[in-house]
Amino acid sequence: MRDARDVLIRPVISEKSVALVEENKYTFWVSTVANKIEIKYAVEKMFKVKVDEVRTTKVKGKEKRVGHNVGMTPDRKKAIVTLKPGNKIEGFAGL
Repeated sequence: MRDARDVLIRPVISEKSVALVEENKYTFWVSTVANKIEIKYAVEKMFKVKVDEVRTTKVKGKEKRVGHNVGMTPDRKKAIVTLKPGNKIEGFAGL
């Protein structure tokens, strides 16, 4: 099993993800090879909380141009983690 710091890359800070915090759902960018079980254990280990559910989605890279050069941003994986009632990650929006 991978180390928790290798699974969780960083939290997603956007209007939508901050609004989900009120529903006890937290959003993270995760490793593209991590599965739901590894994500669950990583969140539980790093933040000392109990995870109820993990939902993942793959985000395709976008085409970017710099002058005449055309390239792609890398594909990423996003996880929305629902915590059990009574659990909370402190300072999530400030990360």
